[in-house]
Order: sequence, then structure tokens, then C-alpha cells
Amino acid sequence: MLTDEEQAALAAVDEAALGRTLLELVAVPSVTGSAAESELQHLLAGRLERLGTEVDLWPLDLPALRADPDFPGTEAPREEAWGLVGTTPDGGDGPTLILQGHVDVVPPGDPAAWHGDPFVPRVTGDLVHGRGTCDMKAGLAAHLAALAAIRTAGIRLRGRVAVHCVVGEEDGGLGAFGTLRRGHHGDACVIAEPTAGTLITANAGALTFRLAVPGRAAHGSAREQGVSAVDAYLPLHRALAALETERNRDPAPLLAEYPIPYGLSVGTLRAGDWASSVPDLLVAEGRYGVRLGEDPAEARAAFEECVARACAADPWLRDHPATVSWPGGQFASGRLPEGHPLADVVGTAHADATGSARPRQRGATYGSDLRHYAGAGIPTLQYGPGDIAVAHSEREHVNLREVAQAARTLVLTVLRTVGTK
Repeated sequence: MLTDEEQAALAAVDEAALGRTLLELVAVPSVTGSAAESELQHLLAGRLERLGTEVDLWPLDLPALRADPDFPGTEAPREEAWGLVGTTPDGGDGPTLILQGHVDVVPPGDPAAWHGDPFVPRVTGDLVHGRGTCDMKAGLAAHLAALAAIRTAGIRLRGRVAVHCVVGEEDGGLGAFGTLRRGHHGDACVIAEPTAGTLITANAGALTFRLAVPGRAAHGSAREQGVSAVDAYLPLHRALAALETERNRDPAPLLAEYPIPYGLSVGTLRAGDWASSVPDLLVAEGRYGVRLGEDPAEARAAFEECVARACAADPWLRDHPATVSWPGGQFASGRLPEGHPLADVVGTAHADATGSARPRQRGATYGSDLRHYAGAGIPTLQYGPGDIAVAHSEREHVNLREVAQAARTLVLTVLRTVGTK
């Protein structure tokens, strides 16, 4: 049964305003590392101020964060980045619930693949199309709508709600890392990543790798005098495929539904600098899945050992071994402690807010900011509108009804977590 306060707060969710907020957020082209990433942080700071929160908006100290031994890495170049936290006024002795979301989006890719400008949101019925709609500006809009509804209903909270708006999630989690280093912590955290009506209580990790494979240059007309780095790479590619198969045996139960829970994918290959020359270097870059609960250092060691074995078995690579480095984003795995009540609270809130069944729990094969908060001792899960299956593609969209449902679920989650006076 819903309490009178819960009913009042749910009734105060303004769906029209929620839709307008989403359109406003999507229209800011906040690609990871761009100036618009900072622009959106300042826009959201204004929003949080108008909602009556205590706003902390600060420039991240990039050199200091990069020098931290636990720095998660980045891929996009940045000259500046901003942290943003809006916290409701101190209501008493209740706990603090973090509502977290990232403001950055991946580049839109080929503009011709979209129906119009990907940063001019297009509405068809209940659907909003555009880059960042589901990943994850719909989640950010739901956070703001939930806070607005509680405020409109005049409810006084016993604890506090802290909205963490972070940059750089897509390339490693710089924003979450810097926010936690600044001292913004809480008792639990809900990240509004798109979860397609489920609760994500665990994430696999992902490490960016670079593999440099040497060859020997020669004129293409006398290629037998050289050694093609492309040919030298082939046994390594086969070895990496075998490593992926080995590492995906017996996955954790939360990830068992996926065909390849811990994917190893070579994303780029670059070799040669002239069509009629035998290439003397090939550079392969890709992502390497980290198993749930696995130390990233152990995952790296397994990868490097696989490469070393393949080199030792090859006549050329034995004396000219490939080298491995680890640039870019480094995502550890993370999970909500098994049996933690946060999953029950959010699941029940979803059922009560939507009149549907409680969502099931599952894991996700991609890395996220969940591991930063879990690593800081903050129980964390993901719940939000949209489906990750359309994220990072020209098909990206979100259903406005689903965004409103998520906002209502967050309203009940806040009230039942931090308490009321």
C-alpha cells in the first residue's frame, strides 16, 4: 500500500516537463571530452540550484587525478572537466542516497545514417530519437523529475539525496573517480543507465589494450626479403580468440544468459605506410573483458602470458616478440553485494510505481561507473529507462512513458531509502 506522501509525490511527477527536460539535454552535443560536456554540467548545475539543492560545481584537477595510482584512464583528450553534485538540504539523521548519471555521450558516427541531426531530438509518438537519449540523458531527466516531484509535494526528507552528474563515463569514468576523490559519498547509489526494465546488479569489466607486432620492411616486389607484420599478427589473433573461449567457460550466474560475457574484441588494425612496401609494424587495439570479481592485474597478466606463449611458438615472433600496453579506459568489474536490500527496495518501488511485476536481476557485460562506487564501499545498482541494445547506434531512442515510469520508481526509492519527516 502506498502512503499518502508516496501518492502525493507520484502524482506530482510532471511528464510534460520531464519530456522538455530530456529534449533540452539531448540538444547539448556533450560528446566525451568536448567543450559541450562542460556546457552541460553548467546547465545541470542551474537546474539543481532551482530544485533547492546545495550545488558543488568544481573544475576537476586533471593532473592530480591522472597521477593517482588508481586513475581509471581516459581515451578522449581533455583540457578541462567539471564535477557536479547537487545535495538536498540536511533533513536529519537519515541516510544519503546517490542518484548518479553521466552527461557524456559517444560520437554520433556517420551523419548520413541518422534521420536528421543526431543532436536535434526527433519525437515520433512516445519515442525520442537522438544521440544520448537512452545512454543516458533519459536517466538524468528522470533523476531531476523525481527530485522535482518530491519538492512539489512538499515532502521533507529525513536523510539526503545527492545527485552526481559526471563526465567521462564512456572512456573510463574520470568524473565518478574525481567525484568520489572529492569526498562525495553516500549510503547507497542508483545509476540510471538504460536497463530495459531489469535491475543491473553487476558489471563485467573491460580493459583497452594495444598490441604492437613487428615485421621487416622490404620492397613489395621482393617481399620474400621482408616479413609482413600482417602475417606475423595472424597467430596472435588466433591465440586471442582461444583466450576468449577459455575465459568464457563457466561465467558468473548473473552473466550466464550472454553468449560471450567477457568479450575480447580487436577494434582497430593499423599496418604499413606504403602500398608497395612490406609493412614493418602492425598495431592492434581492442577491448578485453574482465571477469566478475577478477583483479584487473590478473586479467592483464593472463593476456600478456597468452601473447608471450604465441610469440614463443612462432619462428619470427620468438626473436621479435610483440609488445602489449594498456592505454585508454580501464574498467574493473563491480557488483552489488549479494542479498543487499537496495535491490529489493528498487524492485518493489518499480512494481508499486508501474503496477507491473518486480524486475529481475541480471549482470551486464560492459563496464560502467558502478565499479567506482562499489569499490568505494557504496552499495550500487543500475536502473533506468531505455535499452542498451540501441545505445551507441543511429537507432538510439527512448520511450517517454518508460522515462516517466523510471522517475516514479526513483521517487519511491528515495522516500523509502532516506525516509521522511
